[in-house]
Amino acid sequence: MTFSLGIVGAGQFSGQFATLFQAHPGVGDVYVTDLLPERAERLAAAQGLAGTFPSYEAMLESKDVDAVAIFTQRWTHGPLVLQGLNAGKHVYSAVPMAITEEEIAAVIDAVKATGLTYMMGETSQYNPATVHARNRIAEGAFGRLFYAEGDYVHDMDLGFYDAYRYSGGEAWKATASYPPLLYPTHSVGGVLGAWGTHAVSVSAIGVRDERGDGVFDRRISQFDNDFSNATALFEVAGGGSFRTNEFRRVGYPSHIRESRFRFFGTEASMEQLATVALWQDKNGVEDITELLEPKPTMAPDDPSLQHIAPELRAAFTSGSAPVHDRSRLPRVFDRLHNGHEGSHHFLVDDFVTAVTTRSLPSVNAWVAARYTLPGIVAHASALRDGVRLEIPDFGDAPEV
Repeated sequence: MTFSLGIVGAGQFSGQFATLFQAHPGVGDVYVTDLLPERAERLAAAQGLAGTFPSYEAMLESKDVDAVAIFTQRWTHGPLVLQGLNAGKHVYSAVPMAITEEEIAAVIDAVKATGLTYMMGETSQYNPATVHARNRIAEGAFGRLFYAEGDYVHDMDLGFYDAYRYSGGEAWKATASYPPLLYPTHSVGGVLGAWGTHAVSVSAIGVRDERGDGVFDRRISQFDNDFSNATALFEVAGGGSFRTNEFRRVGYPSHIRESRFRFFGTEASMEQLATVALWQDKNGVEDITELLEPKPTMAPDDPSLQHIAPELRAAFTSGSAPVHDRSRLPRVFDRLHNGHEGSHHFLVDDFVTAVTTRSLPSVNAWVAARYTLPGIVAHASALRDGVRLEIPDFGDAPEV
């Protein structure tokens, strides 16, 4: 049994996922729509998709589409997800889940009411460091885990200017000022995806930008935002804490590794930097760099990446790391590109499996809320000079 899929947004990111969805044996016809019809037509022609739709609304009205995969601007996801669910479509959404608590609550309510599959495609769920930490936590190797760190350190100069120009048109500076803490899922999800707890309170500090080029300028910003860097300290249920950094002005080689993680327990710890990763206990240190290192499956000069800034291409070319268990994946994926440190194959398979078996995906609506809402509350804390705020929780996903 297969299902048909509509790709929403034909930008730099969606083309790579269109290839994987189309190749998955659980997916039949794949369609695409975009606000710029010529982009949808180019993607459909380049990849031999089943066709295009003139609008998202037309796609949702079609009986030829069973599910949609949303790859649009990050602040648009909440409303588009709701439209999809309410139209009777299963929904895969790029991150973040939404940008307000109200939008998150509405998505969860819609999933409950419709019984449809919703999944947020958080790449850190399958980041090799998160996978390894998750495995070691399950074994009890850390002892009692009490502290962790997750960083998403991606300088604007390393590809983001080109990406925002591509997606934002003439007004790109207004959207390039997107608040760092409203894009929290790479750092938060990488920690919580291993730890299995949730954040209950936060205190955050934002750093106001001083570049002076109109990006992160409140007079121009669609989001009234001038924070380019932000740090948040979270309290977790059951005791303990974790810290995240969301940096957009930083002297760091994000083209080598943009997300990195640390975990500390009473018996052992694990630390990851740009080019090295270590497992440490009371007896010594083990270099686990090779275990967590994905091997590229596509050259950075591949023609399919020609519209992507060179500084961003590493995210689209990484294969799998030794720590990844590929045994569950369709064998056709063994010959296809991967991305974001080996996560793309697993995310696509998670969604397809959830839809076809009517099971909960790994990053279902309730998990997505726990990866997204902490950042929304953290941004509110930063706007209030770091006052500690409680983080609402929607609970665990119900049994299927």
